[in-house]
Amino acid sequence: MAEDTLNATDLKAQYTAQVSADLERNAKEQDRIGAEIAGLQEQLEALRRDQAVLMSVQTALGGPGAAAAAETTTGGPAAAVPQQRPASPRKQPRKKGSAKGKKPTDTAAAKTAKAPTLGELILGHLRQHTEPRSASEVTDTLAQAHPERETKAKVVRMTLESLVAKGLAERAKQGRSVFYSAVATAPTTSSTPSADLATEDSAEQTES
Repeated sequence: MAEDTLNATDLKAQYTAQVSADLERNAKEQDRIGAEIAGLQEQLEALRRDQAVLMSVQTALGGPGAAAAAETTTGGPAAAVPQQRPASPRKQPRKKGSAKGKKPTDTAAAKTAKAPTLGELILGHLRQHTEPRSASEVTDTLAQAHPERETKAKVVRMTLESLVAKGLAERAKQGRSVFYSAVATAPTTSSTPSADLATEDSAEQTES
């Protein structure tokens, strides 16, 4: 029993001595490598100082490597300020109506060209009624149906008489009143009804 205890004590002492020796060698190795690193660092700094002096001299002399030396000193081409790309011009918003290129007067003229003439309106009104209509009744009806047109009783009466003269309407007198009605079939004439009615509509504009 005493012998086992003695062997354990000797083994522990051996391990302790070995670890102490290893630690001493480790510390000495760190000191050696640190000294070498310090020496190399001093050499590197000396070389950098010499390089800076040589580059300054080369730049002053304007040698073939002056541009490269300047780039190395200032940090290379990346140190140059990058040129900004010119901003692309913004597209101007297109004004409404500019694409079609139509003028307001053109639109108004187109609407006027498509609008029916006074003669066509009167003839259509007469054809919608089986009984004869007086000039005043026709005027009132057209004034209500087409308030945008300044319908006058005198112009309506003249247009009715023109329709009668062209054979497109008939006139019947009852007492002191005159009534008009559309004919069942329009007679064949040398001029078309649309052309005649267009002429009457121009007369209406002149009268107004």
